[in-house]
Amino acid sequence: MIDRIKALLSGRTPAPGANAREDLTFACVMLLAEAARMDEAIDEREIGAMERLLSDRFSLGRETARALIDAAIKRADGSNRFFSYTQQVKDGLDAEGRIRMVEMLWEVVLADGKLDPYEDNLLRRVAGLIHVSDAESGAARQRVKARLAAAR
Repeated sequence: MIDRIKALLSGRTPAPGANAREDLTFACVMLLAEAARMDEAIDEREIGAMERLLSDRFSLGRETARALIDAAIKRADGSNRFFSYTQQVKDGLDAEGRIRMVEMLWEVVLADGKLDPYEDNLLRRVAGLIHVSDAESGAARQRVKARLAAAR
């Protein structure tokens, strides 16, 4: 994982195939970072949500998760190349895992309490590319909204 962080920080794309779990983690981090920056204002609540989600989903320490997030945000800034990341997620997760990924994305974009049209558009595109239906994505969105409302 440390090699991935170093590659991200230096702007290099880590060599694919070395470790399928790391490749999947890398793809998920990049998609979450893309979602966070989509409205051109990355909120600390979005970063906090990403840290928690990555720590829970991939058993990463908070420091490692934060380093990956920081590097991914720098790398995602201005990048429009998320298609390869969606392919890794589609190929690396089963149907339930892909729905959970969409739910993670909804958690990030809704963490700041508002939904930008660009965020909504990104979520629709990513869901389609990883083969999650609109109905499943909508249900994931509702679950996230309910959790966020209960936490407030």
